[in-house]
Amino acid sequence: MGSSENIIEKFYEAFANLDAERMIEWYHTDVTFEDPAFGILKGDQARNMWRMLCETQKGQDFTVQASNIEFNDTRGKARWEAYYTFSKTGRRVHNIIHAEFEFKDGKIINHVDRFNLYRWAKQSMGFKGFLVGWTAFFRKKLNKKVRHYLSEFENEQHNEKTLVR
Repeated sequence: MGSSENIIEKFYEAFANLDAERMIEWYHTDVTFEDPAFGILKGDQARNMWRMLCETQKGQDFTVQASNIEFNDTRGKARWEAYYTFSKTGRRVHNIIHAEFEFKDGKIINHVDRFNLYRWAKQSMGFKGFLVGWTAFFRKKLNKKVRHYLSEFENEQHNEKTLVR
């Protein structure tokens, strides 16, 4: 199988253990990540997004299961399912995600997660999600909000590192 041997499996194994550092070891320096919630993230932003997600789910009822993993030396794909409680509303979410990967130098250079944002909005936000979850306005607002959380997380990480020095 060459250089891409089980990268996807190892990535989701680490995710199931909420081990962001092990997950992002599989990311190429120049990685690009994309999904309906965050939009497009590159490099450190993509890595920090996983750090933030893992950090916020520790001690929660989060589980992830990957299946239908296929890959060769240059590409791969998987289906993964996340089960968790959406912290803002306390509602249970079961999100089904289809991931596609491109590899370079034995690492993930491109990672695209696709899921039904409307289905997610209805689960996570109930009636409000049912009403607006399908709109472009909702997607833009969500992108803005999660990117704000990400930059706050990155600032905290930066400040912690600065204090340690």
